[in-house]
Amino acid sequence: MADGAAPNCHLRLEWVYGYRGHQCRNNLYYTASKEIVYFVAGVGVVYNTREHKQKFFLGHSDDIISLALHPERTLVATGQVGKEPHICVWDTYNLQTISILKDVHTHGVACLAFDHDGQRLVSIGLDSKNTICVWDWKKGRVLATAAGHIDRIFDVSWDLHQPNKIISCGVKHIKFWSLCGNALSAKRGVFGKTGELQTILCLACARDEITYSGALNGDIYVWKGINLVRTVHSAHGSGIFSMNACEEGFATGGRDGCVRLWDLNFQPITLIDLRETDQGYRGLSVRSVCWQGDHILVGTQDSEIFEIVVHERNKPFLIMQGHCEGELWALAVHPTKPLAVTGSDDRSVRIWSLIDHALIARCNMEEAIRCVAVSSDGIHLALGMKDGSFTVLRIRDMTEVVHIKDRKEAIHELKYSPDGSYLAVGSNDSSIDIYGVLQRYKKVGECFGSLNFITHMDWSTDSKYLQTNDGSGKRLFYSMPSGKEITNKEEAKDVHWATWTCVLGPEVNGIWPKYLDVNGINSVDANFKDQVLVTADDYGLVKLFRYPCFKRGAKFKKYIGHSAHVTNVRWSYDYQWVISIGGADHSVFQWQLIPERKSKEFLHIVLQESFVDSNSDQSDSDQSDVPELDSEIEQELQINYHRQIYKEDLPQLKEKCKEKRQAATSKKREKPPDSSVRLHFVHGYRGYDCRNNLFYTQTGEIVYHVAAVGIVYNRQQNIQRFYLGHDDDIVCLAIHPLKDYISTGQVSRDSTIHIWDAELLKPLSILKGHHQFGVCAVDFSADGKRLASVGLDENHTIVLWDWKKGEKLSSVRGSAEKIFVVKLNPYIPDKLVTAGIKHIKFWQRAGGGLTGRKGYFGNLRKIETIMCVVYGWTDEMVFSGTSTGDVYIWKDMFIIKRIKAHDGPVFSMHALEKGFVTGGKDGVVVLWDDSFERCLKTYSIKRSALAPGSKGLLLEDNPSIRAITLGHGHILVGTKNGEILEIEKSGPITLLVQGHMEGEVWGLDVHPHLPICATVSDDKTLRIWDLSPSHCMLAVRKLKKSGRCCCFSPDGKSLAVGLNDGSFLIVNSDTLEDLVSFHHRKEHISDIKFSPGSGKYLAVASHDNFVDIYNIMSSKRVGICKGASSYITHLDWDKRGKLLQVNTGAKEQLFFEAPRGKPQIINNAEVDKIDWTSWTCVLGTSCEGIWPMVSEVTDVSASCLTSNKKVLVTGDDFGFVKLFRYPVKGKYGKFKRYVAHSTHVTNVRWTHDDGLLVTVGGPDTTVMIWTHELEGYKQAIQYDSEESDFDSDEDGGYDSDVTRENEINYTIRALTTSLRPMSGIKPHLQQKEPSQEERPPVSRALPQPEKLQTNNVGKKKKPIEDLTLALAFGYRGNDCRNNVHYLNDGTDIIYHTASIGIVHNIATGFQSFYLEHTDDILCLTVNQHPKFQKIIATGQVGDSSDMSGTAPLIHIWDATTKQTHSVLRCYHSKGVCCVSFSATGKLLLSVGLDPQYTITVWRWQEGTKVASKSGHTKRIFVAEFRPDSDTQFVSVGMKHVRFWTFAGKALQSKKGNLGSIEDARMQTMLAVAFGANNLTFTGTISGDVYVWREHLLVRIVAKAHNGPVFTMYTTLRDGLIVTGGKERPSKEGGAVKLWDQELKRCRAFRLETGQAMDTVRSVCRCKGKILVGTRNAEIIEVGEKNAACNILINNHMDGPIWGLSTHPIKDIFLSAAEDGTVRLWDIAEKKMLNKVNLGHPARTVAYSPEGDMVAIGMKNGEFIILVVTSLTIWGKKRDRRSAIQDIKFSPSSQYLAVGTCENAIDFYDLTLGPALNRISYCRDIASFVLQIDFSADSNYIQVSTGSYKRLVYEVPLGKQVTEQSQIERITWATWTSILGDEVIGIWSRNLDKADVNCACVSHSGLNIVTGDDFGLVKLFDFPCTEKFAKHKKYLSHSAQIANIKFTSGDRYVVSSGGQDCSLFVWKCL
Repeated sequence: MADGAAPNCHLRLEWVYGYRGHQCRNNLYYTASKEIVYFVAGVGVVYNTREHKQKFFLGHSDDIISLALHPERTLVATGQVGKEPHICVWDTYNLQTISILKDVHTHGVACLAFDHDGQRLVSIGLDSKNTICVWDWKKGRVLATAAGHIDRIFDVSWDLHQPNKIISCGVKHIKFWSLCGNALSAKRGVFGKTGELQTILCLACARDEITYSGALNGDIYVWKGINLVRTVHSAHGSGIFSMNACEEGFATGGRDGCVRLWDLNFQPITLIDLRETDQGYRGLSVRSVCWQGDHILVGTQDSEIFEIVVHERNKPFLIMQGHCEGELWALAVHPTKPLAVTGSDDRSVRIWSLIDHALIARCNMEEAIRCVAVSSDGIHLALGMKDGSFTVLRIRDMTEVVHIKDRKEAIHELKYSPDGSYLAVGSNDSSIDIYGVLQRYKKVGECFGSLNFITHMDWSTDSKYLQTNDGSGKRLFYSMPSGKEITNKEEAKDVHWATWTCVLGPEVNGIWPKYLDVNGINSVDANFKDQVLVTADDYGLVKLFRYPCFKRGAKFKKYIGHSAHVTNVRWSYDYQWVISIGGADHSVFQWQLIPERKSKEFLHIVLQESFVDSNSDQSDSDQSDVPELDSEIEQELQINYHRQIYKEDLPQLKEKCKEKRQAATSKKREKPPDSSVRLHFVHGYRGYDCRNNLFYTQTGEIVYHVAAVGIVYNRQQNIQRFYLGHDDDIVCLAIHPLKDYISTGQVSRDSTIHIWDAELLKPLSILKGHHQFGVCAVDFSADGKRLASVGLDENHTIVLWDWKKGEKLSSVRGSAEKIFVVKLNPYIPDKLVTAGIKHIKFWQRAGGGLTGRKGYFGNLRKIETIMCVVYGWTDEMVFSGTSTGDVYIWKDMFIIKRIKAHDGPVFSMHALEKGFVTGGKDGVVVLWDDSFERCLKTYSIKRSALAPGSKGLLLEDNPSIRAITLGHGHILVGTKNGEILEIEKSGPITLLVQGHMEGEVWGLDVHPHLPICATVSDDKTLRIWDLSPSHCMLAVRKLKKSGRCCCFSPDGKSLAVGLNDGSFLIVNSDTLEDLVSFHHRKEHISDIKFSPGSGKYLAVASHDNFVDIYNIMSSKRVGICKGASSYITHLDWDKRGKLLQVNTGAKEQLFFEAPRGKPQIINNAEVDKIDWTSWTCVLGTSCEGIWPMVSEVTDVSASCLTSNKKVLVTGDDFGFVKLFRYPVKGKYGKFKRYVAHSTHVTNVRWTHDDGLLVTVGGPDTTVMIWTHELEGYKQAIQYDSEESDFDSDEDGGYDSDVTRENEINYTIRALTTSLRPMSGIKPHLQQKEPSQEERPPVSRALPQPEKLQTNNVGKKKKPIEDLTLALAFGYRGNDCRNNVHYLNDGTDIIYHTASIGIVHNIATGFQSFYLEHTDDILCLTVNQHPKFQKIIATGQVGDSSDMSGTAPLIHIWDATTKQTHSVLRCYHSKGVCCVSFSATGKLLLSVGLDPQYTITVWRWQEGTKVASKSGHTKRIFVAEFRPDSDTQFVSVGMKHVRFWTFAGKALQSKKGNLGSIEDARMQTMLAVAFGANNLTFTGTISGDVYVWREHLLVRIVAKAHNGPVFTMYTTLRDGLIVTGGKERPSKEGGAVKLWDQELKRCRAFRLETGQAMDTVRSVCRCKGKILVGTRNAEIIEVGEKNAACNILINNHMDGPIWGLSTHPIKDIFLSAAEDGTVRLWDIAEKKMLNKVNLGHPARTVAYSPEGDMVAIGMKNGEFIILVVTSLTIWGKKRDRRSAIQDIKFSPSSQYLAVGTCENAIDFYDLTLGPALNRISYCRDIASFVLQIDFSADSNYIQVSTGSYKRLVYEVPLGKQVTEQSQIERITWATWTSILGDEVIGIWSRNLDKADVNCACVSHSGLNIVTGDDFGLVKLFDFPCTEKFAKHKKYLSHSAQIANIKFTSGDRYVVSSGGQDCSLFVWKCL
């Protein structure tokens, strides 16, 4: 064997010494079979203590750092570190990987935990956010993720008694998580007063929401819910690292070396101090405990594992130990015994028995050890230290012989000479010292020669020479013992070395890669006996090479296990074992060598162990090994599927061109043409780079693909039907095993796979998001439920899909080499095989990943490239066709047989019931029996065998066969030449389809009067095609060169062809025989045209920048047109044959006179008048509009004008065929666009009668025939006219409500700003001045008076414990729509305000609330499906686009129970503005307010996102599912309407097409409703309603309303439609109308609201009633029969609601707001009693002490006093110009105090009558007034101001009181001030940008409630003098609460909102 090959022997991991105790916790458990599972380095270890055996799991690629045991105790999950770390779930019994979880975490997986039934797994990442992730681990699916915490998390656990609760803990925190839908929401544990806030290291859960946690100081914290309820002090002396719960109780282990056992109530049972036991030592620290029955396992920081039997607890067994801290570098083996010696930075030297797998001796030294050596007689042991000294010990008893320090730097290598007389010591100061062993280690020599630290050395067998390697990569020789350097290389050549551990030298050249300059190999050791070499490197690999290996880049076998660098490796003395040691992982691995003769049995062991494939990808050995690739495969590998620019990039490019666009669209642009084209027939089949892409459907049609078209061909009728969903080359195709469903994969940046129905040609599912650049292979599973696909990215990613759901099940990087084929195992759907260049791999699904094993090619010298694969008759049998013509038969992963089948590659293979059929490059089809024993029949594909009915001609005999399938009694064959043939079993062959072969097709012309066309291509053929219904190729001729253009003569008898070598020929158009040929140019001929009429002249354009003119009659060149500065692209003749028009590559438009070729200059106006014979040019004013926006990156390559000069067709580089109305003047004309070609369309031609259009594609080789459908024809075909999304400047007018809704910016609560413009330092930040007199403890003075007069409260004063929401007056109608619905057949209604959902009973007025939202609700919908009755979805405002806590949420909940069913956390960054349920109720659609207005479809019950896509560039107002569909919905918004279909994972949309309807323009659309037969109705801003069928506009209902149509409702029962708009009430019209099903007749309803303008925002209909929500926040019920209006709910229309006052005796209150109304509300009656319109915004309102008068203060400075009984004005006055902030009656009813923004308080004496003359006012107020309170005796007033100062004045003089002691004695009648020492505690820490706005002390004087800018109502005790006082908080308002008050008797609290215009009534408990 050549030395480049890998060795034939193997290594097998036999034992690992060590356990990872450092930086890991809770990683040691008993399995169900009483084995112990733990990990070390990158290996999971299962250790059987009874049999002393280890098993290994090797599925990780880096250090394992976390482990969790499944509750059934057989499976474990392990997590690793790394850039893309994964989690493996594996079986401890058979070590199989069950599931791989990946693609979420970065850096590493820190903790893992299973839930109580083991179905879900939670993981915590090591990234900066410490991401927490919940998995359905069996499926490998992420259920939810969230940012875990800003600091490290140390432990996580599921609450085993509540299903969806998780607890995590870490640095200074503990968090309690709940999982709902896809949202994880956390509450932080409240440490309170019970314990200090500190780091929590571990936790365990118990019943009744009890959690036990171990803290850093050794305490155990006991939590109930989220509150700390007790601590167990000093459970351990210091940090508690591990806590383990079992049936009996809990075990804890700490840094103090103790293990404690506790019972189930956490009472102590016993304490075991391991430091005191005989195995103990100082500093022992416990990292892991596991208590099982009477055994306890303990893992320590220093890599030991102890097992303790409870009744002998002072005698622990030490069952595993290893090195601990620092790195492990030193390794040596005993020369005569199976012993290994290691030494480490932990200063210990240890001797291990390789037979007993145990530590037999250990000795601790003073210094860290870096190298060891054993003398050749096995008596002495030398240790090299890090400090430059070395020590020699006797092995027998580990006593010191000598300690010598001659060097300062570390000793890295030392070795005894083979004769035992010398010791060579190499140090890092680049010298080697030689010591004489017999002279008691006297120094006898020194070697100087190296300039760098010494890394390796070896003695010669005769002890006379030493070779060394140093850090600079030098290899030097010395003679011994003198140490003289040998410079003569010859002398060194013949030396025999006793050992070989050097990494440099010719014998070990092969260990270095060929082309890479690396120095990552730390150690090697040669086994001379078996001629193998083992190496250890920095990448965690142990590799086996042949020895010697002279050529770089030798093949090897590699073994993983060590995680990071392997520092040293040695063979044992008898070469039975290899010992390797890991630097950072402290571990010692012992590998058994399995020699060649035993390899066969070994392979069967291998299969039990999942070892990494041995023939590594990385070994790029020498050339001998690269088989000559077949030319066809070579060609295919060189095809590049990358595009400069992908179709996906078009929208961004267009955005970039916006400015150009705006400039251009000011001109009115022509409409697109009325006629259209439809794809009719395609000549072509993609065979040159695809295989197995041709199938029969069950109806006998043939399905295949070419360009971007999926084709279903009916061979009886010779017609084709097309699937046109793709927009770029399709490169693979598969057919569903049971139904006629087709899967096709295409080239694109984010590649898509379409699964479509061959009958309906509609997509069933579109899969995307996991492949880049393209999909090169697909395959369905046998049951048709799954699909496997392979990508064209550099890793050839393999993805397994559940295609119906559009979900990725698993994915894996397939191979670095190209993969040609993927096949799913028909018997076991979890298995599949892939094959390609030099490999075949067998895959098994494991959760979200796949585990793969390479096929084992056994003794085959070469590994072949495999082109096709099929499964045989069992799940283990696989048959594969190779590039050499063999068929390999595999069983499991081993070759069992090979058969020669073809000459050249076997490209295609098909399995039958009883046998196989193969096809190859040799053009032969072979039938085989079922075991490939006999060849039953062969068919050779030859022209002679062609049957008469063929649709064309075979180009050559035996074309390469690329696809084969059987069915309907025939064999169907696809060839590389683009032919599809059908072979009958008896032998005749029919050619069905034919196209050009590989190479671009450019040349095209149509016959002047017959239905035929000619094409010429780079495949060196000229072909004539029949365009009549027979659709066949009539003739073909091979050319010497490829050609680019052709042209029929005017009589059609001859045909000119331009070739790429600069020559052209003229042939007879019937026989294709030469008539004449010319060769005058070097570059290729780009266009050729006969002159009109007799065709006397021929113009020939070339890339040499010239046009030559030939006289055909005389066969002479008669003219040359010169003057072009670039190559010629197009030319056209005028009708007289006297003028040529020429286009060049530099975009010049030139004119030449014929026949001489003289240049002419013609101005634009003249050009347009000239009558041209043909128009194929692309420049000039008459076709300026054909150039797209993005013309920098794309070219229009061809055009052609119909003979009636009305329609211009163009072809461009994006593969678009476009139709324009001619002439196309002005930029960016409108067009109709068709996609079928994949990349550039090179030529287009109309037939002579304009009935057909022929287009040819460049790289896609197709000839496509389209039928031209004229105006009258009602097109069913869809087209889309792309640029039309910006031509609507006239969008139907302006409406203030629409504009406001479009421009509104929603902010989340946490970012709100202050309600008032305050200034100054906030109270909680002010320095407190000490009071003048600190009172002595017992004061002789009078006792302090009450702070507050406590009135009308019974005898017993009891504080208020809690508040609950009782009533809500409010409805969000001003900027939200479609948000009022009936429930329970019209007995209840549901709507929302602020952040609450309200269910309101119409009869009783009783309300119930959904309170789980954390911010404002913006949208609401009700599930209409009977299965999900009363299921509500609501969406809220949010902030971030990342998944943090402030991301917007959608809640799905039950209206009756208020149970949350699911919470969806979404990426809609600003908020969710619309939600809609699908027809089955299982899907939910949401629309975001983010800049892309993302549309997302959810499966809400599971919380999974099904599909998401950017919805539009402008605001979307509404998106709704069709009421009968789960796949179709419509979105409307600013100037657009889109019709969406959702298939699999993909959303596809079509813009509404206005068609040819008069006056139609794309207006802003506001609402949508649906009718039968695919009708859609959209309401517009102008009041029209547009009616659409599919996406085409069919009519307009003009002026359905006078103003914008804001809302539409489709009644599901009878199909009637309700619309609501903005109207002035009149006799005929109303703002609500009820229409019939087709929107033809209607009935209007007036809303009797008394408003000048009604704006309806929401309508709903049920049982003869219509429910209406208005912009003015009323909810009204209208009866359909009598048109009676019943106003159910009244509210303020605009906020803030500043004024609030409660009646002194009754439970009624007043509110005053910005909307200019004061309203009176009754709590008991639950309704508004009265309202007064003031005509000006009101700011404040107050009752008099008796409740008989009301004072109202206005924004304009006026105030009014009303008499309550009659509501008449008693008096009014305006003494100020600015807003009145507060108004109060004195308790004596004598005075009225009025506080304003003019920094003043005015006093009025009411006893002087209604004249209201001011009697005095307070001066010197520093800022505006916020609140006023009178004292109980009416003598004082306290004022809080806008500068955070509280002042006291005398009444009525207005003199300021500054004496603190005097102020403290005042008793106040009321307290509404937010300032003062008594209320300093109401200011919380987070109020840096926001304020407390209002406060009110209860009548009992024991509580104070506050309202703040965050929208929180808080309840405190009063007085509240300590900062940051404890409180209860209630979240329901939006941001900014304006006012808050207690009602009489403290029965209720009323709070009034700022932004939400709502009033909430809270019941006091």
